[in-house]
Amino acid sequence: MSTLNDNSPEAGDSARSQAGADVRSDPGNELVVPGMYVPGYARAREINPQLADNYIRHTTIGDPLADAMVADISVLSPSERQRLIHAVMESEEDVLASAPESVRALYNDANTKPKWVNEAGFRPGIRSFHANAPEILGGMVGGVLVEGFSTAICESFLITGRLREQGVRRLKQNNRHMLEIFLPGGLERFGDGWKLSVRIRIVHARIRHLLNNSPADWDLSEMGTPISAAHVGFAISSFSARLLTHARSLGASFSAEERASFMQVWRYSGHLMGIPDTILFTTEEDALKLREVAVASEPEPTFSSIIMANALINSAPLVIGIQDPEARRDLVKYVYTVSTALIGKKMAGQLRYPKTTTFGVLPVYRMRVRAKRLISQLSPKRNRSSNFEALINASMFDHQISYDLPDHAHAEESQRW
Repeated sequence: MSTLNDNSPEAGDSARSQAGADVRSDPGNELVVPGMYVPGYARAREINPQLADNYIRHTTIGDPLADAMVADISVLSPSERQRLIHAVMESEEDVLASAPESVRALYNDANTKPKWVNEAGFRPGIRSFHANAPEILGGMVGGVLVEGFSTAICESFLITGRLREQGVRRLKQNNRHMLEIFLPGGLERFGDGWKLSVRIRIVHARIRHLLNNSPADWDLSEMGTPISAAHVGFAISSFSARLLTHARSLGASFSAEERASFMQVWRYSGHLMGIPDTILFTTEEDALKLREVAVASEPEPTFSSIIMANALINSAPLVIGIQDPEARRDLVKYVYTVSTALIGKKMAGQLRYPKTTTFGVLPVYRMRVRAKRLISQLSPKRNRSSNFEALINASMFDHQISYDLPDHAHAEESQRW
């Protein structure tokens, strides 16, 4: 682990940001650079020194409030943990009154709505999400998630085995979260989008707790904090701004108002997921700048990246319910082709995708989308119903939201959650 002098101030003045800064501050006012980030940090500083410093600073930051809560409830029985998490989600004041202080602190933080939240302003983004649902799902799986796994983000997934062992379930849960935050009222206090976002925050803290207590799996000095604030901030920028880019490449159409609204839905979800203000984007342009610096900061794709990206692509047919082996092979081949066109041949080669010809792939894809939309104009209600049904089928809707937590760093040794 390297240290570099850093006197640049952190942005943001919220209580959460200040609490995080107190925990994160290095006594010598030095920026701690985990070993794997040293080469990338130098590259990133050539793009934007201030953003690079901020990104690297957050690679050693978790989520102080959620981490404290998880540390306290980890000594409790699974049923008691679930009872307390349920109390947070359902605002059960009687249970919270006797809960550990850390549980009440996270509850208060999650219930404090930022002044910038304008739920009425979410409507254009919600409408555009459902109007472009197939292209958004395609951009997420074939573009955004693959690009995420090309970075060190993949390491915690590979170690825990969450996608390797339970890939279909994990992808469906990811889709359900996205769908819920883009349902009308989904991010209101008792909406499922709100609850799933806060649940993700707690799950991330639990996995950090497990990996931090498993030095054989995670080297803090080399890799930084597991599921760091940097990685979650990077991810939310990708789920929003980068997803808009990929979806448009696949034929989606967004007005300026819809793009801005789409970003704000993700911004509030990111806030609920515990991303500190110091690395949470404000606008699409801001998110793209953060993402550019984050990509430069991250190490080159590793063998872990190769495993995770290819597991993701091969899980895609099962997510949408295709069981026939031949049909699955054909779809996987096509997903590889579209994904290569989205992420570029350089990254596809680094991830050891099968070689494929991408000439004309995206223009033809967009042409098919436009043709489908022209046909759907004859029956717009049917088209909206078809899009929504596809989202439901690709999401984990076979049970209610679970407040179970993993009890082991490795998925194959953990209870189902």
